[in-house]
Amino acid sequence: MTTDESRRAAGVQRERDPLRMINGEGMITGTVVSAAAIAAAAGHFEETRLILAILGTALIYWLAHVHARTLGDAVKHRTHPVDALKESLAETWPILAAAALPAVILLVLQIAGVEIRTAAWIAVIACTVLLTAYSFLAGRRGGLSVRGSVASACIGALLGIMVIGLKAGLH
Repeated sequence: MTTDESRRAAGVQRERDPLRMINGEGMITGTVVSAAAIAAAAGHFEETRLILAILGTALIYWLAHVHARTLGDAVKHRTHPVDALKESLAETWPILAAAALPAVILLVLQIAGVEIRTAAWIAVIACTVLLTAYSFLAGRRGGLSVRGSVASACIGALLGIMVIGLKAGLH
């Protein structure tokens, strides 16, 4: 039984979320992966190769996540792995989508002639702002009070700050 089938069997209504982004999990994860790739690779690559490093890292992470999620759901819900794979693909794509924004930021800054180190810092700071916003919105969508959502946003910001610390320590 897939996660969707489990929800239906338990009488849980599927929330209106055609893009499957309600909980923010994929957006948060993809943003952290992208920011960490920038932190680790900036200064070692030119802008174009840095963009490819971000997208490649996010793709590999996403494939590993899809694989693990597919196997885990197949075992947990005793469903065929192909069914679990279909659901996993549908629910985890935001990990890849989240990598697009930092890549676009770097591309636009490259076109504008901004030096790679500055562009990388701007992209990592933008990722921190996004992590804060995604975490707040996920908290609100999850039923947290404003105070709880602010706490969730603080945790998202802390993740971004940790990546900033990593970048500062490496470069």
